[in-house]
Amino acid sequence: MNRIERAPWQADALLLLVTLMAAGGWIFSREALAGMPPLLFIGSRFLLAGLILLGFAWPSLSRLPARRVRRSLFVGLLFSLATGFWIMGLSVSSHLGESAFITSLGILMVPVLGMLFGDTPPRTTWIALPVALAGFGLLSLNAGFRVELSQLLMVCAALCFALLINVNTRVVRNVAALPLTTLQLLAVGAVLTLVSLIFERQPMALSTPVLGWFLASVVLASSLRYFLQIKAQGMTTPSHASVILMLEAVWTALIAAWWLNETMTPLQLSGCALIFLALLINRWYWVRKVLRRWLPAQTSA
Repeated sequence: MNRIERAPWQADALLLLVTLMAAGGWIFSREALAGMPPLLFIGSRFLLAGLILLGFAWPSLSRLPARRVRRSLFVGLLFSLATGFWIMGLSVSSHLGESAFITSLGILMVPVLGMLFGDTPPRTTWIALPVALAGFGLLSLNAGFRVELSQLLMVCAALCFALLINVNTRVVRNVAALPLTTLQLLAVGAVLTLVSLIFERQPMALSTPVLGWFLASVVLASSLRYFLQIKAQGMTTPSHASVILMLEAVWTALIAAWWLNETMTPLQLSGCALIFLALLINRWYWVRKVLRRWLPAQTSA
């Protein structure tokens, strides 16, 4: 088997590893927030992660036209808003698994928000939307007929991430993935760290466990994760990659159940299941292609 034939399987394996790292990042972040203000944590995390990637991206960045650097940094401002909503939602969330599924709604909202740019969503999106809304409704019912603050913040984060994906594909479509990711991580880090210094009370010192969780977030859940994700996405199509990346919410719920002893009520399980079903419906064409690759080929006599 040659290198080209192996590449799709290598991409799948790397993307699965990326989803596990991303799920682990939810745990790392939750533990680090025990000793750090939310915006300081996420700002310094992204800033350090961007500096680490800068070493790999510098050859490409040094040849990048100034206007593309400016556009990448400008889009990074939208990334900052999305990340700010996410970390504030995480800081008040009582259930990581539920929050992860709500955030995954951003994948479903990408084609919907694409209408702002003249795109036409596929028919599967309109089938998936009511399923996803029913799932979110069940999660709200679990809180006693009300939407919790963490849920609202995660919905805002999902919408911002969906808008970010649409803007990325249009404003900075000619920038390679690695320098683009580096510039946006640096932009998020600089913006949110500055906001933290202005509005948050800064800790006098960090305990060793908190510092350990913070470094794990920087190295594993940010720098290494994005590096591997960029590498894997270069070996497959974006639509195929997005199908596997949907597993992040599943892994997050499983790891949270193991590490934090989280459990889900029947309503929460049903709501999360409906949201995941909506994601599968929305990507059904690519889901079928992935299943055909993973399942043994049927041979005829």
